[in-house]
Amino acid sequence: MSSNTTQILPEPRIPYGYVPTEAVCIAFLTLFAVSGLIHTFQAIKYRTWWMIATLTVGCLGECIGWAGRLWSSRNPTLLDPFLMQITTTIISPSFMSAANFTILGFIIRTIGQQHSRLSPRWYLIIFISLDLVSLIVQAIGGARASAAAQNHEDADPGGRIMLYGIVLQMIALTIYCILGAEVLIRYYTNRPVRALPEQHDESVETLDEKKSDGRAALDRNNKLMLLALVITTVFLFIRAIYRTIELNDGWDGSIITNQNLFNWLDGMPITVVTYTFNILHPGYLLFRRRSGADTPAALSKA
Repeated sequence: MSSNTTQILPEPRIPYGYVPTEAVCIAFLTLFAVSGLIHTFQAIKYRTWWMIATLTVGCLGECIGWAGRLWSSRNPTLLDPFLMQITTTIISPSFMSAANFTILGFIIRTIGQQHSRLSPRWYLIIFISLDLVSLIVQAIGGARASAAAQNHEDADPGGRIMLYGIVLQMIALTIYCILGAEVLIRYYTNRPVRALPEQHDESVETLDEKKSDGRAALDRNNKLMLLALVITTVFLFIRAIYRTIELNDGWDGSIITNQNLFNWLDGMPITVVTYTFNILHPGYLLFRRRSGADTPAALSKA
């Protein structure tokens, strides 16, 4: 007499805690691909090559991330696309924030360095360095978390390292906002940090008009560029706060397993950031009347 036994296998685990919606993944993948192509074209047209290293690369990373989520929408139990998307969507905005840091240096150069505690050169050195360290920390954490997940080990330690990188990015953004706000307050109240140098380098003057007290007058283009910086900084903050809470909650927490939160607090803010710079691009707002002053190399000499 024989008996048949049926072995019940456990259902494969979905690392997201949900199945990514295919239509949403296609929409964001398309949005970032189109924006990245536009940024590349604009960088070539206006010769703002540093925008390729910031916005184009950032969009490329987002495309890889959303391609991973699209892959997961069709194969939700696979680990590789999950690791691909979580690493790239966390790291990519660091490239975009570097554009904010660079553009503020050009704005300071326009309205007068006497209103800023730091020279444009030091803005570039300090904030790009912080951004680079943040990027490296996030990459290390992502690599460690991915290795742990692939070996069926606890990925939270690696996720916590990624969290430290995002917190560092938030600290850099906060300092950037404080110093940038001080520059504008000192400019509008005419309370410079230091006296204006006696010999003004006309080669870096970008505005045709000056106020009656000798200050450079902000024209419409510069005001629009400042508006772009405000918009993108706000949305970078929204996204950074969300990712901080998400990673602190753990890889199995209620935040990371909520698809709507990810779509609205990560995908949407970064989409706003990249398209804001497509529409309000420094190439035509800041550098249309310049010659040879539209590169970080030129900025670093200021």
